[in-house]
Amino acid sequence: MDITLLNRKISILGAAKSGVSVAKLIKSKGGIPFVSDSGDENKLKEYLQELEREKIDFEIGKHSEKVFDADFLVISPGVPMNNPVVSKFLENGKEVYSEIEIAFWFNKAKLIGITGSNGKTTTTTLLYRMFCDNKYKSFVAGNIGYPLSDYVLSSSEDSFGVLELSSFQLDNIKYFKPYISIIMNITPDHLDRYVTFENYINSKGRIFLNQDMNDYLIYNEDDEIVRNLIQSAKCKKLSFSIKGRVKEGIFVEDGVIKVIYNEKETEIIDSNKISIKGKHNLYNSMAASLAGFISGIKVEEIVNTLMNFEGVEHRLEFVKEINGVKFYNDSKATNVDSVWYALDSFVEPINLIAGGKDKGNDYSSISELVEKKVKNLIVIGIGAKKLFDYFKEKTNVVFADTMEDAVKKAYELAKPGEIVLLSPACASFDMFNNYEHRGQVFKQCVYNLVK
Repeated sequence: MDITLLNRKISILGAAKSGVSVAKLIKSKGGIPFVSDSGDENKLKEYLQELEREKIDFEIGKHSEKVFDADFLVISPGVPMNNPVVSKFLENGKEVYSEIEIAFWFNKAKLIGITGSNGKTTTTTLLYRMFCDNKYKSFVAGNIGYPLSDYVLSSSEDSFGVLELSSFQLDNIKYFKPYISIIMNITPDHLDRYVTFENYINSKGRIFLNQDMNDYLIYNEDDEIVRNLIQSAKCKKLSFSIKGRVKEGIFVEDGVIKVIYNEKETEIIDSNKISIKGKHNLYNSMAASLAGFISGIKVEEIVNTLMNFEGVEHRLEFVKEINGVKFYNDSKATNVDSVWYALDSFVEPINLIAGGKDKGNDYSSISELVEKKVKNLIVIGIGAKKLFDYFKEKTNVVFADTMEDAVKKAYELAKPGEIVLLSPACASFDMFNNYEHRGQVFKQCVYNLVK
């Protein structure tokens, strides 16, 4: 794109990973970045040291008037749109962009953007593995791994960038346009950040905002909200479904995954040969396979990855079996729909650890599954009381003060042949740095039981 940053003043809100990355990119392109973060200096120490090394101006613990002396503002995904700095920029008629928008201006790779309420991380990782396993030039970025800004200057037209994209990243795009966009599903989430569910849905739909007939949109045919949303897309549309044949895309027929593309039908793999199990992982595998297929990855190469992929850390990750009790880490389940898929994946009785920072959760969709499958519910964090009030009549609910306390209580309540499952349905920020930190603490507490 023909956009210059030379000598332009650009403020960046957020001094963590994406903020520092885009600041470095802006400086390399002749811009004058200024990073502002109202957070704790100690928590951001490593990022601030990097800004100092790069001789990039910043402030910490406040947002001074200096932040407004800029041509436009770049915000990190964690910064809400009702932030006073964001509001003032918009009131002054100045643009507010996300990091992926700025990075896109200088990108050369073919981008594959993946969004949705659930399944983003697994689908992104699986597709990236398909490229890596078969020696394609590729990188993974966005809401997983490193920011897109870290890769664009070394990107080339024969490389693929696989991006996990949150609604927050899509909220502030203007020209961003992936070669392939994928919408996995849409269920209520982040209702603490969006005024209505409709706002959240529309944010997800921004992924195909700028796509044209040279681009592809892969969408979930089985999700009514997604089906309605994609009607306005102006690109080539392909779907995935486990319920029946599709006009063009990927589907399951008699247990076999098949692709219809350019009026030709191709068999991919027997669905029970896929290494990651569960209905949700079938959707993830199909979406990744279709994106790989239309990107030129050969069928046998797709099949090889599908049969050997071990899954994603913190996503229904088997941790350990202790005296017949199996422990699973599903810390990535930060919304209710994710927990539904987790509970649906087991036939054994479940001792569920849930709770954290509630995001406006409605637990009615998992009520029946909890009553049927969850023997004990151990609740933690600031969302514990809401979980207790909702489920106290449906199962045995126990409060725990810490993750260590929760793991110990779950283990004491569990019997051989049962499952202890961390699947929180909530964000982690009341007790942990992020969901990865929460999952790591859970795993360490499990390992400590052996000691």
